[in-house]
Amino acid sequence: MPQANPQAVGLFLESFFDELCACGVRNVVVCPGSRSTPLAMTAFELSQRDPKRLRVLVDVDERGAAFVALGMGKATGVPAAVVCTSGSAVANFYPAVLEAESSGVPLLLLTGDRPPQLQGLGAPQTCDQLHLFGSHVRAFRQMPVPAATEDMLVFARQAAKEAVIACAPRRGLGSLSVPVAGASTGGAVHLNFPFDEPLKPDFSEHLPAEALGNPSLVAKIKALRSKEIQGCIAPVSCEPSDEAIESLVHTLRKKRVLMVAGDGAAFSERDARAVLDLADYASIPVLADPLSGLRCRGYGVSIESYDAVLGSPQGVPEALRPDAVIRFGRYPVSKRLTQWLRKLSAEGMFTVVVDPCETRDFNAATDIYLPCSAACFASAITGNWIGRSKHIIGVTPAQRSFLSAWMQANENVAAALGQVESDEGADAFEGAYVHALMDELPPDACLFVGNSMSIRAVDTFCRCQSSTIQILGNRGLNGIDGTVSTMFGASWAQPMRPVTLLVGDLALLHDLNALALQRELFALGLPAPSITIVLLNNNGGAIFDMLPQQSDEPYFERLFLTPQDVDFESAARAFSVPYQRVDSVAEFREAYQAQVGKPGFHLIEINVPLRGVKDRYAPYWGLA
Repeated sequence: MPQANPQAVGLFLESFFDELCACGVRNVVVCPGSRSTPLAMTAFELSQRDPKRLRVLVDVDERGAAFVALGMGKATGVPAAVVCTSGSAVANFYPAVLEAESSGVPLLLLTGDRPPQLQGLGAPQTCDQLHLFGSHVRAFRQMPVPAATEDMLVFARQAAKEAVIACAPRRGLGSLSVPVAGASTGGAVHLNFPFDEPLKPDFSEHLPAEALGNPSLVAKIKALRSKEIQGCIAPVSCEPSDEAIESLVHTLRKKRVLMVAGDGAAFSERDARAVLDLADYASIPVLADPLSGLRCRGYGVSIESYDAVLGSPQGVPEALRPDAVIRFGRYPVSKRLTQWLRKLSAEGMFTVVVDPCETRDFNAATDIYLPCSAACFASAITGNWIGRSKHIIGVTPAQRSFLSAWMQANENVAAALGQVESDEGADAFEGAYVHALMDELPPDACLFVGNSMSIRAVDTFCRCQSSTIQILGNRGLNGIDGTVSTMFGASWAQPMRPVTLLVGDLALLHDLNALALQRELFALGLPAPSITIVLLNNNGGAIFDMLPQQSDEPYFERLFLTPQDVDFESAARAFSVPYQRVDSVAEFREAYQAQVGKPGFHLIEINVPLRGVKDRYAPYWGLA
């Protein structure tokens, strides 16, 4: 049987990981396993030589580890790599791969595998891993059995570079400014590595080209080496033509224009400011989803309480009805808004979609699609709108009145929402605690929001304010799996930001073992980030009380509400996570102030009723 050359394996994989680092990859999440030993040990070796260039985090759960890497990519726009052994371990990456695909997050999957001579012969822990993720990854490469020849070492570097290029956001990693929302337009890439035994690599010759004494190889590697700090990715602007923009502006100037921004609308501070500056210049109201990166930027044109405005029992006033909509990113969380836009489209409303990759239009309402970033679109159109082109456009009185109507409606609703903490029953209402949380968040914090009721509570009670708060969530597939792990990855990737996770009991239970990562926070001896978990515990799936399945029949509680009665205090103690339960909004404010900013995990539990969630929210979803 063939045997691996440990020195050749070491040289091959060092070349591979060195090029990943040169392309900007800074984090590798390792899952313990035998067949992935060469990958894990090489990543660890390079991290020991230069911890600032590469960091290794260990997670024993492959499903959670992939979500940790996803969180790193979501928070920064830079891919992280996740390593696992062969067999079912690889399949555990699948949920994170699907989320990366749907949310547009860069993710590198590096999987160990048995060599070709052991495939299809009943060898243990062996299955067909080729193209395992099908069309859900942007690229797949079956790597060769490692060797240290000149061509193979050059290939290892090129394969690493190609992987980063394939998974990276199309905007270009080198062009990002301060991130304010989740990364978009990236995706997952899978590289499968077959390894012969012995699996432990030899790093005695850890300068591949120089150690081999091969001048030709030295020259090739120097030519291939990317500049550090993400230099191998060139920004892609896809600027629309002047003619297209001028034509669009002339169409829009005759209409009352509304902007809608969902998840993926803006990633960086540059994106956010470009869109909001355009809206400000042109007097366009912006209905900004919490995950859009636009809501908390302190612009008067941002309308945060649109869901409550649209829920008015009297219907939506004619003064708020647009003739045209410009949408950035996916449709917002608000189902009410999505349905309203569908209705308006059917009645003839003009719709423009701005997105680098796809329309994301399940309403089938797109009239014009511009495949570019929000910042690129805003920069191109602003000059036309404020009169710097040969066509003097200006802002019509009708558009100014339209903005004023939206601002007034928003102000009326926001004032009522702001009283939630003093309303009767506030201490048993999720919304009052979320309102308090938004008040207490540090200005540079990251808020990671779970799905189901958590994101809806934030959508209702997250007010516009001037801050640098980053709000993230896994809204690609709206699932509850991997929530804690993704949040942890976001925290690990930007340790100077205090991170708060707002999550329900089922989502926390689904990813409870991620609390074991508490140990990893302190493993490197570096300052640990601050992670505060705010648990809205209704002992089950309260969101189903708002859906058509709702019933007093026995099947409803058994199949949908699914009461759990988990003792989260004992669970926190099992993972050495500090825990506190609060019974009032005032107690919550005090507990949160005491914990936020402290290193490591902290869990604050809030108990609210399982039944009646629809009735509790009703007064705040139909205020206008």
